Amino acid sequence: MTPPLTLVTGATGYIGGRLVPRLLTEGHRVRCLTRDPTKLALDPWVDQVEVVRGDVLDPSTLTAALEGCDYAYYLVHSMGSADDFGEADRTGAKNFQEAADEAGLRRVVYLGGLGQPAEEKLSKHLKSRQEVGRLLAGGTTPVTELRAAVIIGSGSVSFEMLRYLTEVLPIMTTPKWVRTKCQPIAIRSVLETLTAVLDDEPVNRILEVGGPEIITYEDMMQIYAEEAGLRRRIIIPVPVLSPTLSSRWVGLVTPLPVGVARPLVDSLKNEVIVTDDTAHRLFPTKPIGYREAVRLALERTTGRAVETRWSDAATSPARPVPSDPSWAGGSRFEDEQVATSNGSPDDVYWAFSRIGGDIGYYGFGWAWRARGLLDSLVGGVGLRRGRRHPEDIRPGEALDFWRVRRVEPGTSLLLEAEMKLPGDAWLEWLAEADGETTRLTQRTTFVPRGLLGRLYWYALVPFHKLIFGTMARRIAAAASQRTPERTRA
Repeated sequence: MTPPLTLVTGATGYIGGRLVPRLLTEGHRVRCLTRDPTKLALDPWVDQVEVVRGDVLDPSTLTAALEGCDYAYYLVHSMGSADDFGEADRTGAKNFQEAADEAGLRRVVYLGGLGQPAEEKLSKHLKSRQEVGRLLAGGTTPVTELRAAVIIGSGSVSFEMLRYLTEVLPIMTTPKWVRTKCQPIAIRSVLETLTAVLDDEPVNRILEVGGPEIITYEDMMQIYAEEAGLRRRIIIPVPVLSPTLSSRWVGLVTPLPVGVARPLVDSLKNEVIVTDDTAHRLFPTKPIGYREAVRLALERTTGRAVETRWSDAATSPARPVPSDPSWAGGSRFEDEQVATSNGSPDDVYWAFSRIGGDIGYYGFGWAWRARGLLDSLVGGVGLRRGRRHPEDIRPGEALDFWRVRRVEPGTSLLLEAEMKLPGDAWLEWLAEADGETTRLTQRTTFVPRGLLGRLYWYALVPFHKLIFGTMARRIAAAASQRTPERTRA
């Protein structure tokens, strides 16, 4: 018997990237819908799935994506990628509902958010999540909508916000939402339910899922501090912090940019607890507690075993880069550095593919930290996103204030800047064998916007020569030092 074919939208995101391998383990054939197929190129399971290019905002791509499918997971959310994420979410959901009906799907599974619809002040974020569920269920295709509260797991947006707030601030003044009740759930429990619902009766159904405890956000921070070996935090709720001020504060202290922090912070005023135990009765799994979920997330984070992160989902479709044949981006400036290494091309690739995170940028760490702080102050992502893994790197994932655009193992790496800039910037490395040595080419490209962009580039040219020249030389030296170590090993 042929296994069912399941489409996963959002396969490059936090939930989708963890769901796909679990579906494969369950015996499903999986098709992944993504705007940029290169982002899946280095995922360990990519050879076991079918990858199609498409976008829920482009209905012309959905017919082919859904052809022959039995089930589909809708794991798309526009928060942080659209000025009006509510309108984008409505458009995407309606497009998908119509395409699902046309394809004759047996079921659509959607992951939304808890929150009582009757609440007059339900946040814009939670209203949008629930509206998407209603739109998906507005056709003839049965829709199972899972509604979850805060999801705790290594790399989740909620865990990262909690982690940085607690670790950075031993004393904090917070809005009144710190006392709001919540029912956090571990990522593994969410994934268990997402896979189990395919065996449920194919009817429109809303299932509320949560962990075993109802606690406040203050409790969550104090428990995190205990599990992380930190002193008890002093938390002082005050009534004067508006959502705007709170989101800017969160954006400064945590890796979340303001565009993501604002709707999330606004949602913290709403209680998100389970009021209907249907999900537990249908799927009598035993969800793990909040403390254990934090402990597991910390183990994976410190053990460098993070599967996916919230920040690795691209905030916009892939744009052309200056090296593309079709590039027509107008004026651009370049800084090119060339260095020679006694290491092999693989050694040189190893050296530059470790850039960022705890390794840093091969010199002038203070300057990079200052640039990250400045970026955070003006609402950018800063350096706090770090790296998912100290050496493994995949297309599409976040790396400090860069986005990994291209990876060719053993050969090249291209990063695109996501910091606040008066233009667009890329940082690229290429390792090429040159006789018994390896030639390292490092290229910085900047496409300015207006006069400010040009002034920005010219003002930094002297620093670029020093910082990027040192970087190239030290990368080449690190590769040369690795060769004898590998020989001795």
